[in-house]
Amino acid sequence: MSTIADEVQKRRTFAIISHPDAGKTTLTENLLLMGGAIHLAGQVKARGDSRRARSDWMKIEQERGISVSSAVMTFAYEGITCNLLDTPGHEDFSEDTYRTLTAADSAIMVIDAAKGIEAQTLKLFEVCRLRDVPIITFINKIDREGVSPFELMDEIATKLALDTAPMMWPAGMGGLLRGVFDPERDRFIPYDRMSEGKEATSLSGNEIANYMSADELAAFREEMELAREGSPAFDLEAYRAGHLTPVYFGSALRKLGVRELLNAVVQFAPTPRPQPSSARLVQPTEPKVAGFVFKVQANMDANHRDRIAFMRLCSGKFKRGMRLKVSGSGKTIGIHNPTLFFAQDRELVDEAYAGDIIGIPNHGTIRVGDTLTEAEDLTFTGIPNFAPEILQRVRLDDPMKAKHMRRALESLAEEGVTQVFKPQLGANWIVGVVGRLQLEVLAARIETEYEIKVSFEASPFETARWVTAEDPAELKRFVDAHRGNMADDRDGAPVFLAKSNWELGYTAEKWPHVRFSATRERAPVAA
Repeated sequence: MSTIADEVQKRRTFAIISHPDAGKTTLTENLLLMGGAIHLAGQVKARGDSRRARSDWMKIEQERGISVSSAVMTFAYEGITCNLLDTPGHEDFSEDTYRTLTAADSAIMVIDAAKGIEAQTLKLFEVCRLRDVPIITFINKIDREGVSPFELMDEIATKLALDTAPMMWPAGMGGLLRGVFDPERDRFIPYDRMSEGKEATSLSGNEIANYMSADELAAFREEMELAREGSPAFDLEAYRAGHLTPVYFGSALRKLGVRELLNAVVQFAPTPRPQPSSARLVQPTEPKVAGFVFKVQANMDANHRDRIAFMRLCSGKFKRGMRLKVSGSGKTIGIHNPTLFFAQDRELVDEAYAGDIIGIPNHGTIRVGDTLTEAEDLTFTGIPNFAPEILQRVRLDDPMKAKHMRRALESLAEEGVTQVFKPQLGANWIVGVVGRLQLEVLAARIETEYEIKVSFEASPFETARWVTAEDPAELKRFVDAHRGNMADDRDGAPVFLAKSNWELGYTAEKWPHVRFSATRERAPVAA
């Protein structure tokens, strides 16, 4: 009978990060295919029905071929349970990605061979560095013309201050690509551009001579020797400490080098790590269950208006039906229908362990940042909150649907990506977001999921701050004096909407006993 420690050793929880269009979603599909989770990998750039990526389940994702929401997928490979977190690449959804990275123990960084390290990749890498998340690098699209492998390795070393250890090396690039070579195992994987994406068979190293001319072979061997001499040898401890990244070259679309990448995750990536909390460091092998919610998704099942809280388990053995205390509300709830995910598909799970990510159906009782525990009062730390940077009024096409629109806005706001405010003077709701694409996605989802047509227009406000004061009378005086600037959030907490940073600074200076906060924490309530 396996123990908690045995099960923890079998878990790998990893995220995939990249700039948009680096091939992250295609790579995700093929990792799932090789893990046996799906039988046919969709191509994001295909037409018609096949244009749908399995991890992109929202209609807007399927139509545009982009990821705008983190997806969670669980599959088994070589006796290991893999929990894969596919993140949005678009910068307007960095908030979702940053929170998702708090649930990952390691990451795969996807780099386009033609473009190198791009701005969004750099931002996400910095988030990984803050948490010492170890990174495996996959340089994608080597079947197209790109930057030399040496330049790409040098860019990683220079821009990211990481040592690079080449684990696979390309034999040619673009039109001259012949395959990829694994020097450690002396294996060669040939590339056939006519294979239509079928996975090539790994061959012994000496068979590389059958796939290239004598001149190409001599040049490749010289390159390979330079790469090995100029790079440090792979060091497992240095990788897990975040100082070194093993580098794999391949083509996600052609399935070239993808299996070797998945093998590396299983072999090298860390098992679930201890998680910091307000009280202490929580070890994954502890007997009591504890976990945190890093994401809430509304309407994964549009017929039931459901909300799924994604919880990363940090310790203990979770069993279906057990009761857990929610830090945000102080209430204890029974978890009767916990689910494991494969994109939009799901199945009930009877037990889970540290590193696993389970979905908890609820009706707004669990929120992003909440900690759920079996016994102890603690709160996991490091889950970021973001202040809205764009504030816009919501315009409703059909005024008769005002109540429905309110429910739609509040349900989608529970996901933690958008904020909604009801001005104390005036009828128009105001939505706060970090990036403009979020507004497009919000309008599309309200129309698709709630059959309500809305649009957004400029508001007179530039920034929002939650206001509190130790003296309730002082807070009431402030609210009464600034009715034109005041709004309530979805919990009824007062928010000051400022027309400019100057107005915010001037107001804060005049009211020294009122606190202005860019984010709002829910205070725990006694059970």
